[in-house]
Amino acid sequence: MPEGHSIHRLALAFDELLHGERLAVSSPQGRFADGAALLDGHRLVATDAHGKHLFLGFSTDGESDPESLRWLRVHLGLYGSWTFAGDHTFQAPHAIGAPRRRVAEEEVALPALDDEEDDAARLVPAASANGQWHPPAPRGAVRVRLLGEHGVADLTGPTACEVISPQEKAAVHARLGPDPLRQDGDVEQFVAGVRRRARPVGELLMDQSVIAGVGNIYRAEALYRARLHPRRLGRTVSAAKLRALWADLAALMADGVATGRIVTTEPEDRQEVDDRWYVYHRTGRPCLRCGSKVAEDVMAGRRVFWCPREQRRPSTA
Repeated sequence: MPEGHSIHRLALAFDELLHGERLAVSSPQGRFADGAALLDGHRLVATDAHGKHLFLGFSTDGESDPESLRWLRVHLGLYGSWTFAGDHTFQAPHAIGAPRRRVAEEEVALPALDDEEDDAARLVPAASANGQWHPPAPRGAVRVRLLGEHGVADLTGPTACEVISPQEKAAVHARLGPDPLRQDGDVEQFVAGVRRRARPVGELLMDQSVIAGVGNIYRAEALYRARLHPRRLGRTVSAAKLRALWADLAALMADGVATGRIVTTEPEDRQEVDDRWYVYHRTGRPCLRCGSKVAEDVMAGRRVFWCPREQRRPSTA
């Protein structure tokens, strides 16, 4: 599923493209008809992202008081996707999320969607004869369509899609851990959350109540860069090491927001063009730094990758 940087990219896209517009909200598929009716004709006045949750705030009168908004909460899950189309003024990211093809239990983007962004030519229709833009017909089972003056955003296949109150939104934030990409992301909350648990640090990085937004790629790569074995117990990792891990994740994920790609290798370690990752999906291939064969195992139902030499398993793990 998309990792946290993609959700923050979505929030930025909605803020730039549709902020302040009174939107026509519909559910072409029909499964979200009641929710769409609650938002139809309202202005999009706020966007927010926390971990893998996207929040779009709608106002009836255009005011942006957080306590008076209705929020559309979306979690894309494994198969959800937002696609965008519009006229020449609507410079959208075109697609973020699925379609994706399965590699074991992992989800990776199709080659044409390698940076989670589709080819603009496939999604932006030509203008009509009078030069006016018209939205394309919904493609596939579109759960929600947000239509503005110059563009449209279609949501398909989400795990969660609901209209919630400000109080319900606050409850979602409360159950999530700190997000390295948010201004209110609290590194000390993360440190305390890891160190009080007798669980492997590799599991804890995927626990959204401990740290929000980290997925399997960032988990594997951040642990490699920190030289931490994924099965090392969280309570045995020093606070200083965890603060450094948080800072590295924040930098890597911020780069992902800026570029739409996850690249975790340093330039000097890239022997080939596609050497974007040190260990993720590199089972049996040489470590880019020491040449040892990358190892793989299953942890809490997900594949985990590490270098046996660079990330030695401590006897206490």
